[in-house]
Amino acid sequence: MKTCLVGLFALFTTLSVTLSAQSLSGRVIDNNQHPVENAYVYSVGLDQHVHTKKDGSFAINQAQVNDTLRISHLGYKTQSVPVISLDAPLTITLQEQSFDISEVVIAQKLDALNAVADFNLATNPVTNSQEVLRLVPGLFIGQHAGGGKAEQIFLRGFDLDHGTDIQLTADGMPINMVSHAHGQGYADMHFIIPESIEKIDFGKGAYYGDKGNFATAGYVDVQTKDRLEQSLVKTEVGQFGHKRLLSMVDVFNKNGQSAYIATEFYGYDGPFESPQNLSRTNIFAKYSGLLNSSNRLEASFSTFTSQWNASGQIPQRAVDNGSISRFGAIDDTEGGNTARTNINLEHHKRINANTSIVNQAYYSYYDFTLFSNFTFFLEDSVNGDQIKQQERRNIFGVSSTLTQNFSGSKVNGTWRAGVNLRSDNSYDNELSETLNRSTTLNILQKGNIYETNYGAFADAQFHWGKWTLNPAVRVDYFNFEYQDALTKTYTFESVEKAIVSPKINLFYAANPNVQWYLKAGKGFHSNDTRVVVAQNGRTVLPASYGSDLGILWKPTSKLLLNAAVWQLYLEQEFVYVGDAGIVEPSGETQRQGIELSARYAFTSWLTANADVTLTDAFALNTPEEENNIPLAPNVTATGGLAVQHPSGWFGNVRFRHLADRPANEDNSIVALGYTVFDANIGYKRKSWAVQVFVQNLFDTNWNEAQFATESQLRNETEPVEELHFTPGTPLAANLAVSYTF
Repeated sequence: MKTCLVGLFALFTTLSVTLSAQSLSGRVIDNNQHPVENAYVYSVGLDQHVHTKKDGSFAINQAQVNDTLRISHLGYKTQSVPVISLDAPLTITLQEQSFDISEVVIAQKLDALNAVADFNLATNPVTNSQEVLRLVPGLFIGQHAGGGKAEQIFLRGFDLDHGTDIQLTADGMPINMVSHAHGQGYADMHFIIPESIEKIDFGKGAYYGDKGNFATAGYVDVQTKDRLEQSLVKTEVGQFGHKRLLSMVDVFNKNGQSAYIATEFYGYDGPFESPQNLSRTNIFAKYSGLLNSSNRLEASFSTFTSQWNASGQIPQRAVDNGSISRFGAIDDTEGGNTARTNINLEHHKRINANTSIVNQAYYSYYDFTLFSNFTFFLEDSVNGDQIKQQERRNIFGVSSTLTQNFSGSKVNGTWRAGVNLRSDNSYDNELSETLNRSTTLNILQKGNIYETNYGAFADAQFHWGKWTLNPAVRVDYFNFEYQDALTKTYTFESVEKAIVSPKINLFYAANPNVQWYLKAGKGFHSNDTRVVVAQNGRTVLPASYGSDLGILWKPTSKLLLNAAVWQLYLEQEFVYVGDAGIVEPSGETQRQGIELSARYAFTSWLTANADVTLTDAFALNTPEEENNIPLAPNVTATGGLAVQHPSGWFGNVRFRHLADRPANEDNSIVALGYTVFDANIGYKRKSWAVQVFVQNLFDTNWNEAQFATESQLRNETEPVEELHFTPGTPLAANLAVSYTF
């Protein structure tokens, strides 16, 4: 493997050296003299393109005088610039405009579909953490434990629980928690203030060399703003105890240096008979600045704390017999508290016109306590079955990625190489039986977890004519260590494992408005350390193998379409176990499906969008009548209309649909589907804006989270396995008033 990597590095380096020639360098900025990152710079004469870096810089090799550069970026007017001289760098200023589908460039872009998320963010601004992931086409989320717990995620036929098969990051810093007290890959995004988000980068499948653990169904990276153009204060009030206060203050923003501070307080009781009493406080601060012409530093600090109560999942039979209402509870002592503090540093170094390196270091402190009761009185007929899951954690990480552009007479492109290290130290990771959130009846599991991941990758983009080839290889090494605190004698168990993940993507740009793509790759999700050292899991690093065949097409300047057929094989599934409140390894699975997306601009201020995913998901090596994957969605659909009128009026109407799906292996219990509409309308004049949000516009009865669980109520003599659910929010309205200055 070392020989393979050395050879790959040597090949890319040789290409970059031998193909380099006289280059044209430049920088793309906006009206405020701020750099425009990831602008598309196309050389008409050479039929080549590059993208601008973080500082707005770009370089085109083999450049020629009298050529024309076409520069475009979503949210800016496309501009054509003649090349008069190669001696002096160009400075190109783009003029801002409303997001327009006609500005979306498809040809030879590996991440062209990301424009859909950019468009969603611009036309459907979010004001709570739960809404952020809904901007990713085809991704579904749901909440089922009081609003303070991480959301349940659905994507490509996966019930991802809280993140088992999707890699989530914020400014490159990991959100997923390995070997978490509640479940593998647990990803709580509530430390992110929605208004601080600048861009949502996403990809589906395991086709990306720089994405490692959990990136099997896909990945999402939330990127925050580098600067504020205006300060903002906002207040929200609404039904069911909804209240939110937000401030975002521009500390300074001049001479290439910027800093701002954002604070948020959020409270919510919910429609439940026992109030959730959710309370969350966020603080976020970020500095971004040019140290000199070739060095840029970004530093951010964030901290949040949250506490809540929950009514928990309720059995259908208790609602049917009238003993509780849809918003009642069997055990309303559920809930918890959590906190996270992050420090994130990024250094961007431009070595020369074609070469740059990004170094990152981060640290997180995390605290988590959760009380749940899934089975009521099944295990303990006197005290009940409440469990406590808790941990404290330190996360340390560093990464470094080198990027170099190369160009020749027939081939041009980019190669990258990167390394990363992540270390998780989870202390007093505990699962206990408790009473009333105060008395510990029995400690089932307790210990310290030390998990380290070393990773390295290399990838490249080769562009020739209408074709783009993107090969990649990734190597990950893990060290799992567990210190069991419940044994009488000191025990320290450890396991080491490595995995190699090759990937290859091929793109064909038939014309500037049509791109065909074929993607294939291997990914993986790590197993929980406690499972690994006990050898209960059949594999330590279960692999996934997937492929996509699709088309991205703009038949007109106002219509953007995407269609794909895909398949994904997984060596080991992780399945949620309701009676224990954990995720445990299961067997091999297969998923395949079709995805369809559409974005259409009726006018410059009225747009429509729709996303549909059809999936066939099943367990392998299992009788057909028992091969359903519990809670795997077969049909999901989202869509809506958005208005951004020049007069100041704005708003949208959105729907989300989740079809009926099996809740257990033999489909004898069905998780009920739903279709829910949300809407908002607002008006902005000068510095003031008023907005009204309406959830569940048609007051639909729907179940936000559902599980097939065996439980027993206090008055029952035998357990019953049936559907348990958390009811979705009924019709509710919130009012928001904001002021910018």
